[in-house]
Amino acid sequence: MGFLRESHYMTSISIEEEGVVSSARGGTVALTIPARPEYVALCRLALTGLARTRALAPEFVADLKLALTEACSNSVRHAYEEGREGIVDVRYELTDERISVEVTDDGAGFDPEVLERAQEELDEGGLGIAIIRAVTDELEIGIRPEGGSRLRFTKYLT
Repeated sequence: MGFLRESHYMTSISIEEEGVVSSARGGTVALTIPARPEYVALCRLALTGLARTRALAPEFVADLKLALTEACSNSVRHAYEEGREGIVDVRYELTDERISVEVTDDGAGFDPEVLERAQEELDEGGLGIAIIRAVTDELEIGIRPEGGSRLRFTKYLT
């Protein structure tokens, strides 16, 4: 799906039935936003709505929203060169055992060695990743084969 230039931005949301989800209470929600800071709030709202389908503690949801905000903000800030428009895809997967969130972009990607050094030094580039790691149970970061970045975090419900 493409986005129009100027002030006519579009966002897409889809709810998918997944054969791998073992519960009627599970599913996947996919959201595509323009890579602009003002759209990160929409990602948080979608997560809040999904979390309301379960009796999750407010602190649990707050941790998820913090991790999501950091992940989306990284894509918005770092994926695309100044002036280049792009998108951020967010995929939420909810099962009886866990919630996983994957944030991808088709931007320039990143050098894993630079990311590792930033995390060790906890500078501005690595602090967001350190926060995500601290508030989630699993974290995967990588380069997408087709280009761009992929960050996926999981938090177990029990």
